[in-house]
Amino acid sequence: MVRTASASVAAGPTLAVVAREAGVSVPTASKVVNGREDVAPETRRRVTEALDRLGYVRRPRFDAAKAPRLVDLVVHSLESSWSGAVLHGVEEAAHDAGLEVVVSAALTRSRVGRPERGWLDKLVARGSSGVLFNLAELSESQYAWLEQHRIPFVMIDPVQEPPEGVASVGAANWQGGLTATEHLLSLGHERVAVIAGPRRTMCSSARVAGYRSALAAAGIRNRAEYVRHAGFDESLAHRRMLELLDLPEPPTAVFVCSDRMALGVYQALAERGLRVPDDLSVVGFDDLPEARWASPGLTTVRQPLSEMAATALRSLLRMMDGHHPESTRTELSTRLVERASTAPPRR
Repeated sequence: MVRTASASVAAGPTLAVVAREAGVSVPTASKVVNGREDVAPETRRRVTEALDRLGYVRRPRFDAAKAPRLVDLVVHSLESSWSGAVLHGVEEAAHDAGLEVVVSAALTRSRVGRPERGWLDKLVARGSSGVLFNLAELSESQYAWLEQHRIPFVMIDPVQEPPEGVASVGAANWQGGLTATEHLLSLGHERVAVIAGPRRTMCSSARVAGYRSALAAAGIRNRAEYVRHAGFDESLAHRRMLELLDLPEPPTAVFVCSDRMALGVYQALAERGLRVPDDLSVVGFDDLPEARWASPGLTTVRQPLSEMAATALRSLLRMMDGHHPESTRTELSTRLVERASTAPPRR
């Protein structure tokens, strides 16, 4: 069973507000909330009255022995086919394990993909046994908060490398980049460009590294002008493709590091009166439904999103049962799915 929850629901007063109302420090207020004895009676009275006056909800500390079989899946958006594939994998694995799943879209105004502190407090309040984070970027304080409350969690395809000891599941991105580029080289392309995601993301860096390794192994020079970065965004990929076409010697093929970005590349080529693959071959990455719907069908590297999500949940189950994960970093293999968007270059 899957339930949804919003990360933006207004929370009650924070402990900092209570402390200010009572004229004490936050640690002192925390001692009162947690029933510590090392607080003066008068101070305890002021804090208690402030708690009651402000309607502060005392959140129970996480207790795995008493917790229901409930886990949270935190995604950055519920609108993408990417999140749909992840949810499908989690739902199937959760059903087999007899778990319920709460799905939260943890968008904030300040930073996409970073769950707000209020949501973390709600996590403890509803007694979830563990958390799966998909495309979420956590701050050091949020990692510390999860550790403090002893809540097991696993990252699915983390944006940046997690701290040491944090379990994560991803895809073999380097191998995927290598495979995509080798496919284009095998067709006879020598002028192969790449449109990657943000520079600082782990998956984007690994895919570009695989691309460069394939070129080097084939004895083809890496051209700096052929490496462009976008934000996993159609409009930016569209712009980068136009930039590549305006080069004195434009590429004959392009490896695009997501299917969604590849749609922007298709649009740019259409605007210039160019055809895929007659004038330029295109390879994507992910194998989302959009890859099959595109015209022509997009050759792409399949990233096993549902399997990644299911693997992450199984790892989380081990942690919920008190065991260490078999590996802190698990990578599932990728494979090339050939469709109609690639062909030998024109002679």
